[in-house]
Amino acid sequence: MMSERLPGAMAWPEEARAAIADVRQHVRGATVSEVLGADDAHVHINLTTLEGVPYCVEMSSAGFRVVGRSYDDTALASSQTTFYETLYALLNTVSEAYKRSFGGELITKLLHLAGKTDS
Repeated sequence: MMSERLPGAMAWPEEARAAIADVRQHVRGATVSEVLGADDAHVHINLTTLEGVPYCVEMSSAGFRVVGRSYDDTALASSQTTFYETLYALLNTVSEAYKRSFGGELITKLLHLAGKTDS
């Protein structure tokens, strides 16, 4: 039986940067928190939605969850028990503009693909 290998303190920021790269064009900004750092269990991402709302998001083996309403803020950590499997899923819940942006990109790609196959 193969066990899943979890990222260590050095790998969490790299994993977070990859997640950020996936959503970068659908948020106003996102970076790995340098103030909160990373450990073997998690890393924090500071992001601002397209609506201009800032969040501090924890990324761990449990998934992604909002832990603060401003950068480098973990005040909500003890009360937030909802984890999302992906950053996409979290953003889909907290940002209507994300839904529109992501959906628009998907439609554009599908139309482009359909145009290529009709020739």
